[in-house]
Formats: sequence, structure tokens, C-alpha cells
Amino acid sequence: MKALLPLLMLLSLMPAKADQTSINCPGNNTIEMQRCAAKLAEDSNAALEKKLSAKALKQWRKTTQEVCAAAYAPYRKGSIYPQMVTGCNDHLNRALLKEFKGLGD
Repeated sequence: MKALLPLLMLLSLMPAKADQTSINCPGNNTIEMQRCAAKLAEDSNAALEKKLSAKALKQWRKTTQEVCAAAYAPYRKGSIYPQMVTGCNDHLNRALLKEFKGLGD
């Protein structure tokens, strides 16, 4: 029980709820960087949902997942792998979104 006392004291110093809006992307640590990458990917996915049919979007997501997984396969066992794949998906999404822009945009 005495061993738990220092841990409980440390936990009491931690904020009960993190303020997610205070993160400045790209982030200062792995958790923040992953959150930023996920937010960017969510945004580009939402934009693609407005441009593609459900069938095309499903195929696009399947393809980009496979391509990004293959591109970052050497990092598969590392903690950065999910962030790299998420970033890759976002980059490919944004490249496709540029193709939807008109000549005057």
C-alpha cells in the first residue's frame, strides 16, 4: 500500500480532463502529433465524402490503406507506424481533392 501512495499523489496532480483545443499542430509529443494527424485525415475524409459516391469512396479508402501500409511497412512494428499511415492517407486524400478543383480555383 505504501508503494501506491507516491503514484496516487502524482495522479492527483494531473488535470482531470485535458483541454484538446490547446494543442498546436503538428504537436509537441507523440500523442499530440497523432491527434493532429487524425484531425487532418478526418477533415480530408469529410471533404471526399462530398465529392465521391459511396462506392468510389469505399474503394478509395481500401486502396489508400493498402498503398500506405505497403509504403510504411518497414515501420510496422514501431510506435510511429499508425501516424505515418494516417498521414499518408491524408496526403493521398488531399492530392485527390486537388483534382476536383476547377481551372480557375
